[in-house]
Amino acid sequence: MQGINLVTLLWSDGDRPLPCDYRLYHKASDAQTKNDHVQAMLATAHERGLCPRYVVFDSWYASLPNLKLIRGYDWRWLTCLKSNRLVSLPFQANRPLSEQPISDQGTLVHLKGYGLIKVFKLVAPHGDIEYWATNDLQMSEDTRLQQAEWAWQIEHYHRGLKQFCGVEKCQVRAARAQRNHIGLAIRAFLRLEHYSFVKGVSWFEAKTGLIREAVRAYLTNPFITLNATA
Repeated sequence: MQGINLVTLLWSDGDRPLPCDYRLYHKASDAQTKNDHVQAMLATAHERGLCPRYVVFDSWYASLPNLKLIRGYDWRWLTCLKSNRLVSLPFQANRPLSEQPISDQGTLVHLKGYGLIKVFKLVAPHGDIEYWATNDLQMSEDTRLQQAEWAWQIEHYHRGLKQFCGVEKCQVRAARAQRNHIGLAIRAFLRLEHYSFVKGVSWFEAKTGLIREAVRAYLTNPFITLNATA
């Protein structure tokens, strides 16, 4: 919904996505940035005892405070870095990533203000370049590829939240009512995901089954009769 920004902390085993926490971001009223919200969610996750194999996020959240916070929890992270981030090879000065000889199998570099990281350079067939970085210095390209693919679960989750739980279809204008609607949509998603997992069906099959049973029950015993208009 235009004007409402949802920031989600998602857990996934590569198959099933489950939201662990979320924040509704509105900088003008809550005086916090997206990175502030992310740090708060990571702190809450740590307090709850979560121990992820990797914390994966896009370049928007790859600030030094976020990277250091994750390292402080003794977690490993994987993210994309922008091409202008300053790194250095041994005995060399800091230079932008785009000017460094980075391998597609990973190159150890020193990230300014942070320390040693491993960076992978990916060149797409149409020429776009991505720099994936991690604090797991032993990460292989196969592991990076697997984790990067699993990171797309966040997009899969938001699609399901919109398509099957109507998070964008709030019919009210009051801010509190909209926030309540979003929270209930997320709760509905959790029930839908649990049902889908237990029954071994897709989200589409799960929702269609519920609607079909409701329609069948109504047609069996209709309690509202509409007058004919034609």
